[in-house]
Amino acid sequence: MRRLLSSRSGLRYFTTSLNLQSRRGGNEHFNYNRSSPLLFGVDEDASEYARFPRLTAKELATYREPPRGVKTLVRDFIHDALYNPHYGYFSQRATIFSTAKHFDFRNMRDSSVFDAAVAAHYAESGITSGIDRNGPGKQLWHTPAELFQPWYGQAIAQCLVSEYLLKFFPYEDFIIYEVGGGNGTLALNILDYLREEYPEVYERTHYRIIEISPNLANIQREKLESHAKSMQIINRSIFDWDTHVPMPCFFVALEVIDNFAHDIIRYSMNNSKPYQALTTTNASGDYDEIFEPVSDPLITKYLEYRKQAGHIPPAFAHPLSSSPTLRRLRAQLPFSPNLSRAEFVPTQLFSFLEILRDKFPLHHLLLSDFSSLPDTISGGGYNAPVVQTRYRDTMVPCSTYMVQPGYFDIFFPTDFELLRDMYELVMVSARPPRSVGDDTSTAPVRLDPNFFSSRGRRRFPLDVAGVSSSSGRRNVYTHKDFLRKYSDAPATTLRSGENPMLDYYSNVKFLF
Repeated sequence: MRRLLSSRSGLRYFTTSLNLQSRRGGNEHFNYNRSSPLLFGVDEDASEYARFPRLTAKELATYREPPRGVKTLVRDFIHDALYNPHYGYFSQRATIFSTAKHFDFRNMRDSSVFDAAVAAHYAESGITSGIDRNGPGKQLWHTPAELFQPWYGQAIAQCLVSEYLLKFFPYEDFIIYEVGGGNGTLALNILDYLREEYPEVYERTHYRIIEISPNLANIQREKLESHAKSMQIINRSIFDWDTHVPMPCFFVALEVIDNFAHDIIRYSMNNSKPYQALTTTNASGDYDEIFEPVSDPLITKYLEYRKQAGHIPPAFAHPLSSSPTLRRLRAQLPFSPNLSRAEFVPTQLFSFLEILRDKFPLHHLLLSDFSSLPDTISGGGYNAPVVQTRYRDTMVPCSTYMVQPGYFDIFFPTDFELLRDMYELVMVSARPPRSVGDDTSTAPVRLDPNFFSSRGRRRFPLDVAGVSSSSGRRNVYTHKDFLRKYSDAPATTLRSGENPMLDYYSNVKFLF
């Protein structure tokens, strides 16, 4: 989770400009109006792109350099740009800001002193002295867990342990899964807090980090050596998870889902049918977008679930856009687009929810990330990402997601109200059958079908022990409200009365 730094005016680096020429040919497969500034065009015959092989993120992971002459779904392009093991941004360039010791908030005069202290630590980390001043600088970003250690981690620990003591202790062990553990600071602060404040719980704690990055996994092992008996580092992607976990557990995902890849869809202005975007890379390494009717199973499933959850596509949310007749009339106007404005849909996040349902059926999710972002890509459409890199010691926002893989951070805002409704709907939907012998626990478990329900639509759930509880409903909190509830707020209060841990990250929400 990053606080965006200011950039110098107008600078754009490592972006590929798109040639918005007039459409040639009438192939409906790639039929969209490039005279509209809302739509991207192609600079080659559509027949050239039709010959390109279509690759998935799994296939792209085998390449040591970004391939050319290929096309991919947008989510596969973005995932590869961030996580390719050979050239991905997080695999090769990203560094998480960390301090050797925590800030002494109570003795700081005001927030300007705190900001200066953070800037000084950035300088010590080498951010102001890029090794190659003519290329990308050190890709350093920070999280609340690092800036406000140990108190942020202690707040997370208090949230989890309160729920554990209420619902599971002493009948079940305290099992915590964290996806994307960063430097291991959050895990360290949680385990230190449990050991000091709840020793009986600590003895029954099993903390497991699911980490895609080998480099970060090694850092985590070193940092968490003092908790080796309670820790397990699992170096794999959560999207490759294939183990069934039948025990009650807590699943923590903080500052993670903003980097989950999205797809792009547009709707036909004539018949409202959705079209999916493909990203193409030609022989010269230039990028482009093409559109085709939605056929991808994951996109199709996401759109079906969103409809069931009662959420209208943003393209049709405006009263004038909700009328099919008005949309058809608009499409007949000169120079009008024949597809709607682009929408980035969180298909990989949806896949994550299905994994939680299928592989962690008794989980309790604690999730936090951005609910809104400034400086998103220009003309990017609904739910557009921020794309940025550090160049000559300056953070540079970019105008498109179609950038050189590995050099740019690409991250998205999350509609938490939509996420909450989709989460509840996915959790109560049908699960695929499990193989005999999947269970590794003989403890009797009884789970009401409404376990993941929201108040006002379904009954309160039954806990594992069969006791009615109101804590099963998912709540969306602002960053400040969540930390007010669970943190030791005086510990991060400055002499002026300001509290950076509560006041910063105002564009962040929690789901719990």
